[in-house]
Amino acid sequence: MEPIRIAHDLEENFPDSILGIHEHMGQVSVLVHAEFILLMCMFLKGKHRMNHLNCLCGVDNLTRKGKFIERFEVIYQLYSIDNRTSLRLKAQIPNSAHPAIDSITSVWTGADWLERETYDLVGIAFNNHPNLKRILTPDGFEGHPLQKEYKLRGDTEWSGFTELKEKAKQLQEFDFNFPKVSKGGDLYD
Repeated sequence: MEPIRIAHDLEENFPDSILGIHEHMGQVSVLVHAEFILLMCMFLKGKHRMNHLNCLCGVDNLTRKGKFIERFEVIYQLYSIDNRTSLRLKAQIPNSAHPAIDSITSVWTGADWLERETYDLVGIAFNNHPNLKRILTPDGFEGHPLQKEYKLRGDTEWSGFTELKEKAKQLQEFDFNFPKVSKGGDLYD
């Protein structure tokens, strides 16, 4: 089935949740309310065999204007391996101090780390996620670096950076010292 027909089928089954359908150069995006994202994903996986989650990312739309564009959104790039069809969902999350959306790890387990990355960098929480904690920044890191208002630190470093450098120095004694090899294959030190 063509992506645009899948989008219209989604619209028929979730009429109050679809904000818009956009097609550009063969790629179809469906703008949706965040509250039914889990049900939509289950529907797409079941009925349309969207059995692969290609990508999931979060976006801070603070400076972007447009109809139905909320402050935060989570974008899901879905793919049907059987039908060779892709579809993009853009779930709009209303502006709040603590943006959140339901986790889809129960539909695609591969969403686990992608949701953690989105939480870590953009600050969007995923309800019912099995292990929602930072994945790229260290424990104790303050803020979310991909939010538009995240302040650049300038000359100051993250408060745990000094401790991290000291720990790295302590662990240097366990480094592997491999002999160096020249282009001709000869060993040298």
